[in-house]
Amino acid sequence: MNARIEVHQLEWEEGCNIIVGQSHFIKTVEDLGEIMAGSVPGIEFGLAFCEASGPCLIRSEGNNADLIAQAVECARITAAGHSFYLIIKNAFPINVLNQIKQCPEVARIYAATANPLQILTAETGQGRGIIGVVDGFSPKGVEGEKEKRERRELLRKFGYKY
Repeated sequence: MNARIEVHQLEWEEGCNIIVGQSHFIKTVEDLGEIMAGSVPGIEFGLAFCEASGPCLIRSEGNNADLIAQAVECARITAAGHSFYLIIKNAFPINVLNQIKQCPEVARIYAATANPLQILTAETGQGRGIIGVVDGFSPKGVEGEKEKRERRELLRKFGYKY
């Protein structure tokens, strides 16, 4: 049996983050929607889920029509069974990842990023699945004392350290 490997560049609104994962059940759509709605005051999100049986539809939820449309486009481009695409605004993945990981249907998180993101898929006669991601760019060097100081300052600016 042969598989074809492809690279899919995902795109979404500047200033937002995307979380890409895999789950096992259509219930994911409503459960992740509820997690988002109750996680961070003012969070906006769009969610798309690729159903992998029955009618095999892209299911969606969210509270921002533009983000929903962008998530659906990411799902359409990738077209990998049981994958989900959650685009968030006014929050960071760190604010919601633990809740998402605790969702009973979620099997894996592939990426949580604001960086350019490519999804690697393998396609067989049965369908398509995610085999990996390329998140951002390759390292250009090793941080020195100046970069360590800047990293620490950035975390404190965001309020993640005191």
